[in-house]
Amino acid sequence: MKQNVLYSQIIAGQYKGKKLKLPSLEVTRSSKSRLKESFFNVLQYDVIDKLFIEAFAGSGSIGLEAISRGTKRAYFIEIDKSSYKTLVQNCKLIDINKCQTFYANTFMQTPILINSLKNSKDKIIVYIDPPFDFRNNMEHIYTKVFDMIKNIKNDNVFMIIIEHYSNLEIPAVLNRFILQKTKKFGKSSLSYLQLNDTNV
Repeated sequence: MKQNVLYSQIIAGQYKGKKLKLPSLEVTRSSKSRLKESFFNVLQYDVIDKLFIEAFAGSGSIGLEAISRGTKRAYFIEIDKSSYKTLVQNCKLIDINKCQTFYANTFMQTPILINSLKNSKDKIIVYIDPPFDFRNNMEHIYTKVFDMIKNIKNDNVFMIIIEHYSNLEIPAVLNRFILQKTKKFGKSSLSYLQLNDTNV
């Protein structure tokens, strides 16, 4: 039996209205449009000419929305084979020249990628959206996310955003990064962390 293909849309910017294919909901949880719209309302012009990293990228809907709104280049990291295939298709639909995709483990590839950009004059936004499913040995996934953030040495990481289940408490300080605010959207929340300038 053939599954129905699900789509989301680019909300605003150069590619407004463009449809993005969504991977199977069994392996990925797509960011809700209300959450995504709020995120870009918060960032607004801050995405322009930045580098954007989407960890646990799934369909790439957040990074591709950032490209539509003026991000210089977006990097996507996804380990699920089916989701990665969909991600590449979506990048081709928007602007493949501004996309770099990695079929890789997020916890291995993200630190390598961030470190490789440490001498860039461009500011970096990192969006981390780990799976919520605790049934598949993912109980410690947020601890691994926090450790990954603590180990970031770059001075050019402008902001880190974690999409997480709303009952999770994000630490107020993760080494060089300070929690600025958390916005709740039902079961999902977005937490914004910024580099502590006094440590730079």
